[in-house]
This record gives sequence, structure tokens and C-alpha cells, in this order.
Amino acid sequence: MNATLAAVALSLVSAAAYAAAAVAQARLAGRTAPGTGTLRLLGRGAWWCAVGLNAGGALLHVAALKYGPLTLVQPLGALTLVAAVPLGARAAGRRVTVTEWRGTLLTLLGLGALLVTAGGAAPHETLTMTEALAVGAGTMALVAGLSRPGARPGLRHAAASGITSGVASALTQTLTVAVTDRTGPLLDARLVVVAVLVSAFAMGGLLLSQTAYRGGLGAPLAVVTLANPVAAAVIGLALLGERFQGGPAGLVPALLGTVAAVRGVVLLTRAQAQTAPAVAGAASAVPSRVVISSPRAARREQRRRVGAGHH
Repeated sequence: MNATLAAVALSLVSAAAYAAAAVAQARLAGRTAPGTGTLRLLGRGAWWCAVGLNAGGALLHVAALKYGPLTLVQPLGALTLVAAVPLGARAAGRRVTVTEWRGTLLTLLGLGALLVTAGGAAPHETLTMTEALAVGAGTMALVAGLSRPGARPGLRHAAASGITSGVASALTQTLTVAVTDRTGPLLDARLVVVAVLVSAFAMGGLLLSQTAYRGGLGAPLAVVTLANPVAAAVIGLALLGERFQGGPAGLVPALLGTVAAVRGVVLLTRAQAQTAPAVAGAASAVPSRVVISSPRAARREQRRRVGAGHH
């Protein structure tokens, strides 16, 4: 198996793990009061289940970054939303809608076009200390701005989560390539700084996504899915020397694939936004309490009514 196929295969399994984690986080967020602190989440098994799924997806993602560039691996993260559609529908006890199938198809076609144009060579360049610090500072400033109080906090937190996760992936690739190539000492100051930044951004992205999913899974997950590859691709193209295959001509199918994938993600978001009220309405229509009396109690009640009728 060549490097490109290995990166794609690992990314597919990673996306499935991330999708399961997103569904678990959304269900947990729906059962959690808005004022619940992080320490209370740490005492819940569902939280650790989501953390475990995210950790498994992250490990597979790290392995994929060893074999493929950011412009190839990161767009495959959109498959997280595609996989979350049937998982979320199953958890909600409903069927996948026609709109969701259309969105899934468009997303897959768009990703196919991106895979054709993405650079297939294994990564070999890494960020310098100055570049890593600049990326970290810029990301923290951007996240701070998105986390300020204001309108649509869920979508802004989702954007911040996607950006931090994408930056964490770019930094992880630097760490992975530097360690596996063994071109320097493992305790090099640059690698220690990058490792600290990866840990901070990965945990920050997880907590931000948990906050974003309190308003529902569809729109926040779509924003996370789109912001992640954009942030990583910017770093890859600007600082790591990554290029699309075919030169300038390769930008045309890449742009068309991006448009198709974005349209598919928008359809998936709208479909999930439409099905959420329907599921909530169906749940509210079900009686919250059903009392079933025992046969003995029923006979006593019947005798009481007959006795009352004789009087």
C-alpha cells in the first residue's frame, strides 16, 4: 500500500471515530444544564466515552498525517459529518431523509475531486520555532475573539473549535515528521514547544465543540467540519510548501470540489435543523407518565363502583 492509500484509509476510520464521538457529545450536551462546569463532566461516563472516541480518532489522524499532506488528509475530515448522519438518525430513532442523502452524495463527490488534485507525496517539511510560535499566537488571538460574548455563540464556538483542531493537526504533522525522521534530538526545544501547543489546542478544540453542541449537532458540526481543513490547508500551503497537483490548472477541480463539498455540508446542516424540531415535537407528544394498575387493584375499583351504584 502506497502512502496516499494509507493516508486515505486511516482518515476514513478516523472520521468514523470522530463521528461517533460527535454524536455522543451532542447527546451528552442535550442532557447537561448550560451552567454545568467542566469538573462535573469529568464525572460522567458518557464524557469519557466521547473522549476515548476522540482520542482514537486523533491517533488514527496522526498516523494519516505521517503518510499524506494536510491538503489531502484534512478535507477527509468532512466524512465525519457524513458518518454522523446515519449515526445521529439512529440515535434519534428516525430514518435518513432524502435531503441528507443528497448532501452526503455532494460531499462525497466534492471530496473525490479534492483527492484527485491534492498532493500525494508524503510530507517532509516542518514548521520552524518562529513559525510555530506565530501560528500559536495567531490562533489564540482568533479563538479569543470568537469566544467573546455575543450572538450565535454555538456557531462561533464551533468555528473556534474547527480552527484549533486544524492548527493542532498542522502542528502534529510537524511533530510526527520530525520525530519519525530522527533528524534531531527528541527533546529539542522546538519539538517541546510544538507538543505543548498541540496538547493545548487539541483539548481546547474538544471543550469548545462540547459547548457548541449544546444548541444541536447539525450546524455546529458543519462549521467545525469546514473550519478545520481550511485552517490546516492555509498553514500547509503557506508554510509547509504543499501544492495542488497540476499546478494552477489543478485549482479548477479543487475549487469545484470545494463548492460541491460545501453545498453538501450545507444540505446536511439544513436537513438536521429541520428534523430536530420534528423529533422534539414527537417526543413531547408522548405522555411523560403512564400508570398501569394491577389486576387486584382493578377488581377492587370495580367492586367499589358497583357498590356505589347500588346505593
